[in-house]
Amino acid sequence: MEKEMLASVMTGVRKLEMQKRPVPTPKADEILIKIKHVGVCGSDLHFYEKGVLGTNIFKDPLVLGHEGAGEVVAVGKDVTSLKTGDLVTMEPGVPCGKCEYCTSGRYNLCPDVAFMACPGYDGAFVEYVAWPEAWTYKLPEGMNTVEGALIEPLNVGLHALNQSEVKFGQSVAILGSGCIGLCVLMSLRMAGITEIYVVDMIQKRLDKAKELGATAVVNAKDQDVIKTIRDLTNGKGVDVCFETAGNKFTTQQTVELIKRGGTITLVGMSPDSHIPFPTSLLIDKEAKLTTIFRYRHLYPTAIKLVSEGRIPLQSIVSHYYKFKDIEEGIEYNVENKGDVIKEVIEF
Repeated sequence: MEKEMLASVMTGVRKLEMQKRPVPTPKADEILIKIKHVGVCGSDLHFYEKGVLGTNIFKDPLVLGHEGAGEVVAVGKDVTSLKTGDLVTMEPGVPCGKCEYCTSGRYNLCPDVAFMACPGYDGAFVEYVAWPEAWTYKLPEGMNTVEGALIEPLNVGLHALNQSEVKFGQSVAILGSGCIGLCVLMSLRMAGITEIYVVDMIQKRLDKAKELGATAVVNAKDQDVIKTIRDLTNGKGVDVCFETAGNKFTTQQTVELIKRGGTITLVGMSPDSHIPFPTSLLIDKEAKLTTIFRYRHLYPTAIKLVSEGRIPLQSIVSHYYKFKDIEEGIEYNVENKGDVIKEVIEF
């Protein structure tokens, strides 16, 4: 076992530095994972590009990356469910387990969660990670670590599906067809929802949405989104609208797109903390507005769905970069958003 490892450390806005660090020693309840693949999340890109993510402001050097999977190379003395050689994925947030949210099962709302790649907690752009057994999941035979890494964003899609309470036979619009929008789309298709309209301004992403089963796609660059969706739904609008772009304009647009009595599910987090919203129209439609924050209790379900071939998760990956070229890969992602659907770092 090596004593040192490489870590890609964010040392400033748009600055990554490859540093040597000691390989961590797993605690009694932890396993040591040799990282194989890590997905690049939009939050990684935003923090790298702007130095700010929500209320998190860059101050100290930080390892980004929270969508990781790899191989178990050592286990702590109290670990019983995993062994050396197992392929695993990590749930990147470890909640306190004591607060009202944890004890009521809503651990994703824990205010004291230790979450990878948030200030104070390094992420997975490293060669080795020590992680608690309780938040590590074995991948079934035949499932690879690219899929394992992407289980994290898939959970967001599945949680959005649960929060929306979408039903068979209902119509759906998804605003945004990046990684999360496509995960919502794949989750809906898996659940038997067939009337799905996807909106974006990037044709490459819309082409992927169509490939994955969207009923129709709408390019907001050259189409009137509200008119098009209404025309597609006989003037009524959709039953459920998912906003996944994290955009002020599309967030406001959701109210126009749903039918009376419809449901809006806000998935993307807009950098605008205060968005003027047409509340009178929302009330007039007696519409339901719901939101999601990360996910809860979904890793085993997501793994099962992917391993059974019910969700073609790896198909959304458009770009791979070697770990040694991570800065090049992330810079490409920032500068070429119209070309990248999902980027994965290979170790």
